Amino acid sequence: MILAGGTGGRMHAVVPKQFMEIDGESVLLHTLKSFQGHPLIHEIYIVCMPEWNAHVLGEAKKGKIDKLKGLVEAGKTSYESACNGIALLAKKVTDPETIVLVHDAVRPLITQDIISRNIAVCLTHGNAITALTSHEAYLVTADGNSADSFMPREGLMRAQTPHTFPLSTLCKMMELAKERGIKDSQSIFTLAGELGILPLYIAQGDLRNFKITEQPDILIYRALKTLEE
Repeated sequence: MILAGGTGGRMHAVVPKQFMEIDGESVLLHTLKSFQGHPLIHEIYIVCMPEWNAHVLGEAKKGKIDKLKGLVEAGKTSYESACNGIALLAKKVTDPETIVLVHDAVRPLITQDIISRNIAVCLTHGNAITALTSHEAYLVTADGNSADSFMPREGLMRAQTPHTFPLSTLCKMMELAKERGIKDSQSIFTLAGELGILPLYIAQGDLRNFKITEQPDILIYRALKTLEE
């Protein structure tokens, strides 16, 4: 399930960043190709704003993404979008133990190894969260101008996507969140933590699997994409 519903406000671009064309190819299409090319990925669903549906279908046709099986209407937040996507999968997918990888469309340099590791870790332990060991300590700030505490790097990991769970677990999470009145969470894995669905198991990430968020990220993406080719 590819989350492509963001508006990309921090990018200050004319179109949302997942639809930006960089060196002749949209960010979304590059992401889709990674999943299309993996032998253990059988179906792809995209969560996006309805006004972009025709564009998304056009990109999929252009890239020969024949694993695309459906589009889902994005919500007002990433959390709502994920909820909408999971609700659709619950209707479309017959086997509740199907492994679902939830990935940000704006992480186009996801590798085949990351996908494989997520699936393997989830099959072994029941979930998988892509993450990297932190090489920096973290300042804790309330206003972005000053900090009154810090977190040492030891024991910290930086989460990426995919976040991977069996569909049955995702559906259970949505039910529990509704029962407890949870209407927002930063991500699928933070929701799992809030609900006590622990421990969460690590699938090793990759520095290349970064999130395109601001203008300088485009330069990094372009350079890494060139090396990839």
